[in-house]
Amino acid sequence: MGVPAFFRWLSRKYPSIIVNCVEEKAKECNGVKASVDTSKPNPNEVEFDNLYLDMNGIIHPCTHPEDKPAPKNEDEMMVAIFEYIDRIFNIVRPRRLLYMAIDGVAPRAKMNQQRSRRFRASKEGMEAAEEKQKIRQEILAKGGILPPEEVKERFDSNCITPGTEFMDNLAKCLRYYIADRLNSDPGWKNLTIILSDASAPGEGEHKIMDYIRRQRAQPNHDPNTHHCLCGADADLIMLGLATHEPNFTIIREEFKPNKPKPCALCNQMGHEVKDCQGLPREKQGKHDQFADSLPASEQEFIFIRLCVLREYLERELTMASLPFTFDFERSVDDWVFMCFFVGNDFLPHLPSLEIREGAIDRLVNIYKNVVHKTGGYLTESGFVNLQRVQMIMLAVGEVEDSIFKKRKDDDDNFKRRQKEKKKRMKRDHPSFIPGGQFSPQALGNRSSPQAISNPRQAAYEMRMHDRQNSTMSSPNTSLNSDGSPSPARGIKRKSEDSDSEPEPEDNIRLWESGWKQRYYKNKFDVDASDEKFRRKVVQSYGCASWNWYYPFHYAPFASDFEGIADMPSDFEKGSKPFKPLEQLMGVFPAASGNFLPPTWRKLMTDPESSIIDFYPEDFAIDLNGKKYAWQGVALLPFVDERRLRAALEEVYPDLTPEENRRNSLGGDVLFVGKHHPLCDFIVEQYKSKNTEPVDMPPELCYGIQGKLTLNENAVLPDNLNCFMLLISFKDPQFDEDFIFKAIVLPGAKKPPPVLKPGDWEKTNNDGRPWRPQLGFNRDRKPVHLDQSAFRTLGHAMPRERGMPGMYANAVPLGAYGSPYTRPLMSGQQQIPKLLSSNTELLSSCFLLYSRTAGAAPLLAWNRMLPAQSQYPPGQYQGLGGPMNYPQRPEDRMDRGRQVWKCCLQVFSVCGCRGYAWK
Repeated sequence: MGVPAFFRWLSRKYPSIIVNCVEEKAKECNGVKASVDTSKPNPNEVEFDNLYLDMNGIIHPCTHPEDKPAPKNEDEMMVAIFEYIDRIFNIVRPRRLLYMAIDGVAPRAKMNQQRSRRFRASKEGMEAAEEKQKIRQEILAKGGILPPEEVKERFDSNCITPGTEFMDNLAKCLRYYIADRLNSDPGWKNLTIILSDASAPGEGEHKIMDYIRRQRAQPNHDPNTHHCLCGADADLIMLGLATHEPNFTIIREEFKPNKPKPCALCNQMGHEVKDCQGLPREKQGKHDQFADSLPASEQEFIFIRLCVLREYLERELTMASLPFTFDFERSVDDWVFMCFFVGNDFLPHLPSLEIREGAIDRLVNIYKNVVHKTGGYLTESGFVNLQRVQMIMLAVGEVEDSIFKKRKDDDDNFKRRQKEKKKRMKRDHPSFIPGGQFSPQALGNRSSPQAISNPRQAAYEMRMHDRQNSTMSSPNTSLNSDGSPSPARGIKRKSEDSDSEPEPEDNIRLWESGWKQRYYKNKFDVDASDEKFRRKVVQSYGCASWNWYYPFHYAPFASDFEGIADMPSDFEKGSKPFKPLEQLMGVFPAASGNFLPPTWRKLMTDPESSIIDFYPEDFAIDLNGKKYAWQGVALLPFVDERRLRAALEEVYPDLTPEENRRNSLGGDVLFVGKHHPLCDFIVEQYKSKNTEPVDMPPELCYGIQGKLTLNENAVLPDNLNCFMLLISFKDPQFDEDFIFKAIVLPGAKKPPPVLKPGDWEKTNNDGRPWRPQLGFNRDRKPVHLDQSAFRTLGHAMPRERGMPGMYANAVPLGAYGSPYTRPLMSGQQQIPKLLSSNTELLSSCFLLYSRTAGAAPLLAWNRMLPAQSQYPPGQYQGLGGPMNYPQRPEDRMDRGRQVWKCCLQVFSVCGCRGYAWK
């Protein structure tokens, strides 16, 4: 589920939840890479038990990346997915369980959002291709230079949907990948792997949460299990909190905004397609050796510590003088519940609640003010008290008018600032920039300068070109029919804001009185006084099942939630999900029909089809007060399930056996290697040929419980030297009325607190801005270097590795204290005064080398050390390698050699190559 701006808001409000990941890189010797031994202690100084992969967050960036060239074929895509999983596994290093969950068939409400995304992606792709072709023809007509157009098949990301051949091949490849790692990687030796592929219904994150919830209800579950969930969706944070597990961490890619992308026409950096002019490509390097390389750095990862977020929330949600006993776990559930009102995948968010406008803070303040009147919490173990929710919503409704007016004021102020900024930029822009031989060159261009030829003629041409341009752009000059300037009457000057982008028309005008009447008239085509219809809209905004969906494109107002306590809130039980191919028919546009069987595809395009209206070739996008099309609402017709199923009944007989297999719902598969304690038990089940489900012995699998059933694709240890077993796995089953308690389990140990009393103040640390602690180890001792050492490392180490990300905590070099004095060795004479300017540099290198060669391990110099001296002892938690685990000798030697090379470079600069160091 994507909740726009939620993670940005959360990381800024609660900065200590973020920890940069430490990743041990594979070493290369003579061109051969040695794989990392993941069985060794975790370099992040924390041991995880279970790792859960929300696979769709891995599949999409690996199949159509934005910051590097796309894979050429499906084989390269699979390899990219394997490498991505290897990186995550190397960082996390789980010791008990690896759970891979791919999105299966989604609930009906989610299918509406998938349908909107896929139709929009198809439309935007076609429009972008047409616009690209149009601009290409215009540039070539003007004599521009563009590389030849590549003829290649565009990858349709819509194939990443259950039921397609791509997803079926992915499941097969993942089985091969698991078998290979179980036989080759020591870190996988005693690991239990569960694969829930696209044939198992449910979204990936929901399948993971359901597994955790069911395992928590078992008597053999370890309440101190340390979970780590990999995924980029913001709802994972809320779902992780809702588990009430004390040790829960999320790993995700570090977001780095404004990544450079090449132009899709000329493949050059620095501009987009719409600004392309078809200029000749500049030489990249002296011999153009960097022509085909993109300036891309490897993606880094961050941890989100939910235990620290719980500390923040406990302080923020604690309320005094309550008429009932305060329960932090219940208040966390209420916080998660309120967050769903600002955005989720199943419902449009309320018009008055925007995260960027502090909607969550507003809801929390209202909640704390109203909770004294409600007499209790909003939720209890998944059940919602609508009477109390109504009080919260009506309290929001009372300030809706002021929210809309403030939104308008903020928008006007932003436009005014942007207008003033454009004026300043236009005023400060140089009136004349020389071109040709005299054009300015970018700093760092190391190509040899070329001699100026015929400077008088070049200067004359530039002067005439500038004069012609100034004449053409003069506001008092008109043009003749042949294009030459004519001293006729002046034309009217443009208004100052004529270059501003056209604003979308807003017929609702929420900041003016009568906004509710206009909203319902424009969005629903009904009168706001129609209480019965408004009640229907509000009543539809809540109940959930596999078949349920919100039948409107727009949400009601918070002030309309009056009387919801009397509305029925029964959940439909026994509903079933769609089959995979049926979902494809419900979410795919006709342009993606090639992923469907021929007779099914015909229903999308045949004018005589009974469901042709489900697949419009074009559709409107309502910006709904937003500025960009991707923020708008796609006005697509909702799919009528009964009509769809009736139409598909006629084409079901046309399915081949392979298509029937892909159209069936599957389940989870469990994998173990030959060293796993459960291996012998599974072998016995296959030898007995028992087809009935058997209980999984929890003592043989870290307390995991469930039902095991023989799988037709199993591989026994004596076949083809493949020591891997797989068997069908099913989570423990419960009655429909069973209540999963939203509590911290008995026996769970609360993690030691990370936040300190001073952390709640805006400034501490001698008045300097507060910065969060880093890393999992609170007792790591800081190491200090002076400014000259940082300058040395800045010149010697690769620059791209030191590029700070969004959460980098490096401070400017000027923020550091006095430099170290140079330590002298026994019998060593003072360096001559001639080299006094470099003594600090040499002393820092000596200090660096002496610490590297010793027993004390060094940390990631180029990323971590510049951020250390700002933390007092006892407060800092570092990012570097393991401090409590013994470091391998080869690591110390490699780092010593690396720093010694830095010293040699300094010596050559300083002119003291003969100076002996031992």
